[in-house]
Amino acid sequence: MLNPFRSEAEAFRFLLLAIAAFAAIAAASILGGAWAGVPVWAVLTVAAVSYYVRQSRGGRPEKTVPPSGPADEYRVLVVANETVAGEALRETIHAATEGRKARVLVVAPALTSAIRHWASDVDHGREEARKRLDESLSRLTARGIDARGEIGDSDPLQAIEDALRTFGANEIIISTHPVGRSNWLERGVVSAARERFAVPITHVVVDLEAERAST
Repeated sequence: MLNPFRSEAEAFRFLLLAIAAFAAIAAASILGGAWAGVPVWAVLTVAAVSYYVRQSRGGRPEKTVPPSGPADEYRVLVVANETVAGEALRETIHAATEGRKARVLVVAPALTSAIRHWASDVDHGREEARKRLDESLSRLTARGIDARGEIGDSDPLQAIEDALRTFGANEIIISTHPVGRSNWLERGVVSAARERFAVPITHVVVDLEAERAST
């Protein structure tokens, strides 16, 4: 199912507008009688449908996302959150770049809880994401991989779209927890990314618990 919202912030704004719309209908009904709310409802419904159509069109798959940089450079976009420092992810990145002139951009979407999101407190989530990202970049650099990183939108699909505007990638690697422990898999992030972006996507599963147990 296509999600018309490109980020959690946009969905939150839509929720506020919906609450305001219901309040307007209720106010019209109270002040002008039961039928007074009907024209208000009709106008708001048309506006909502128009909004959905515009957003749906904007969310269609990107047909072309041309790689940028030198023609002989292989560019890999990595999107990972809690699994960004996982060994399985580093192995996948190494396999994708080995023997190539390659550049890697690692994007860690800011991880925020529902409570922090509603309170607009995302600093803690960004700080934690930055710590994991720095650890991952340090280990990639130790392997001789040219990598840089940045904190992205809390919505991984929006984070990918934002990154592709300035980093045309030849390949996207999405890292998740195993099935049953991955919020991204439950939300269908990987399948949605494959539908939305015309770039080869590699999905790597990182089992952090198993990796810790083996060390």
